[in-house]
Amino acid sequence: MRRALAVGLVFSGCCSNVVFLELLAREFPGCGNIVTFAQFLFIAVEGFIFEANFGRKRPAIPIRYYLIMVAMFFTVSVVNNYALNLNIAMPLHMIFRSGSLIASMVLGIIILKKRYSVSKYTSIALVSMGIFICTLMSAKQVASKSSLSEADGLHVFMWWLLGIVALTFALLMSARMGIFQETIYKQFGKHSKEALFYNHALPLPGFLLLAPDIYAHAVLFSQSEPFQVPGIGLTLPIMWFYLVVNVITQFKVIQSDLPRILQEMAISTIRRSRAALPMGHIESPLKSMGRKNPIDLQGI
Repeated sequence: MRRALAVGLVFSGCCSNVVFLELLAREFPGCGNIVTFAQFLFIAVEGFIFEANFGRKRPAIPIRYYLIMVAMFFTVSVVNNYALNLNIAMPLHMIFRSGSLIASMVLGIIILKKRYSVSKYTSIALVSMGIFICTLMSAKQVASKSSLSEADGLHVFMWWLLGIVALTFALLMSARMGIFQETIYKQFGKHSKEALFYNHALPLPGFLLLAPDIYAHAVLFSQSEPFQVPGIGLTLPIMWFYLVVNVITQFKVIQSDLPRILQEMAISTIRRSRAALPMGHIESPLKSMGRKNPIDLQGI
């Protein structure tokens, strides 16, 4: 019963997280940095209070190992969210990220010299084929935009291609981080909540490099249409409401009481099934305002 509840929380949390992330990205495609910062800050504050006991609890794993994981984790999170700026559609973004098991298997064979059964190789091949088909169809959709001239179409396609490279890099880096984390857990024991806290708290100073972009989008969020939260009567800009719900739902997913491999498979499956649903019915209330994203892709 407890596991069934956990799976249900992962399902509802992941679907809700995707919906509100698309509402954010659809209105402001360049908002990846502020979304990442908000997620990191929330989890770091929660971990500082409940896991680190306001800094009084010493870490079971030496900080130097966390610094290595943090460098990988920060890079993966920023690159994944920044890929939304590069003409990557949200369904393709989710399907591509669901290929983590593929990357983990490939790096496991190369680095850890692991061997797998034929059935696992077959399963991974089928998943790889699905991701390839989705990527190919997305490429055709980008290349066939009738409203663009040939030069502009090529420009858009090249940015999309750069987005695919970014997603591939993030996928491999994430798999490498998982292997590194696995070796650390074998040496010092598994401390998942401690790792969650340090992986989100230590990178926070790195967001100073992104401060101008984060501040610019915070101003844009504050200028959005007022929204009254049902049930509590609190009124706040609707983009901040989207961001708060996105952060909370992601936190509930990663805090779910599931074994690591089951949680990864559940989230991966949910993302693939959610990506298959039509997203056109999700309309942002800000659409009627006609506000455009001030970030120009040519200036990136």
